[in-house]
Amino acid sequence: MPHLFSPYTLRGVTLRNRIAMSPMTMYRSRGGHMGDFHLMHLGARAAGGFGLVFGEQIAVTAEGRTSVHCAGLWDDDQVPGHARVVAMVEAMGGVAAVQLAHTGRKGSEQLPWEGKAQLPPEHPDGWPTSGPSPVPFGGPKHGHPVHELTVGEIHGLHRSWADAARRAAEAGYRWVELHFAHGYLGSSFFSPIANRRTDAYGGSLENRARFLLEAIDAVREVWPEEYPLTMRLGADDLHPDGTRFDDAVTAIGWMREHGLDLADLSFGGNTPDSHDGMRGEQGAWVERARRIRSEVGIPVAASWNLRVPRTADDAVRSGALDVVLLGRPALANPHWPVWAARELGHDDPFSLVPEDYAWWLRTMRGHAPSIGWPQPAP
Repeated sequence: MPHLFSPYTLRGVTLRNRIAMSPMTMYRSRGGHMGDFHLMHLGARAAGGFGLVFGEQIAVTAEGRTSVHCAGLWDDDQVPGHARVVAMVEAMGGVAAVQLAHTGRKGSEQLPWEGKAQLPPEHPDGWPTSGPSPVPFGGPKHGHPVHELTVGEIHGLHRSWADAARRAAEAGYRWVELHFAHGYLGSSFFSPIANRRTDAYGGSLENRARFLLEAIDAVREVWPEEYPLTMRLGADDLHPDGTRFDDAVTAIGWMREHGLDLADLSFGGNTPDSHDGMRGEQGAWVERARRIRSEVGIPVAASWNLRVPRTADDAVRSGALDVVLLGRPALANPHWPVWAARELGHDDPFSLVPEDYAWWLRTMRGHAPSIGWPQPAP
């Protein structure tokens, strides 16, 4: 029976376990480049035992960033920085993954700890944002005008996604994910809250999914056949006027026909008025993931409140999830996989880390708590 620490193969890529570090925007880039911080940050998680390691969401255009401090792959000059990170993650036994994104109408923001408000286009660190319709995200922090994309601009963005995927392959990535959640561009096309178009990209579910399917097609044409292509979908807006989970079930079936290998489930995030009670639930997406696997027949990953090892392991053992994604837990504990293995009674928890780490940890002197592991979860 598969479990949290069993290998997982998708297309021609095998993960050493089912534990992935989720993309976490760190606001440490300059000019869209990955630097020494990313080398340290992501290399440490691979050394800590994560099987799949995502960096932050990577912008396919400069205007697709959350802020000027975010990383991208819209320029060939950005490839070497990514290649350094990939090499380190792979050297530590992990698989390096890249999530390609465009923030759409939620871009051009301040740093979160400075307020996260959207900057006006005339600000030195701001730019005009775009979306499927001229509808701002709303709330007190996102009220600036939104440019409605033309059909020609939509096609250009699909080329940008493909170009970024080509650069990702050049950098050595072996896993690519497209970010269609959290109110960013792909998610806003999918949601009737943000998408008020009356052309082929708006209205019906089929039309609202068109942008996403064409992005998958564009990337699949350039992405190596032996490597997985996955996507993170805003599968529910948690709002009566937004995307419903039934919409996601249907759309993921279409995506599978277009070459999608795995569905990563998350929230829509297309309005500040969402009723987000699910966010506090332990393993919030597990049962919905089980439905996707059953009805669509596609592998599934999810994040959100899977930080307790038993919850994460049960989700894999029960057949609901193929891969567990951890965001904040991965930031808090770079060796979360080792801690989880100890919590769950793994025969050799230190087998999850590189041998030079494992040798020292297996030959410890004194009592185990002296290493400083977290206390057992309640």
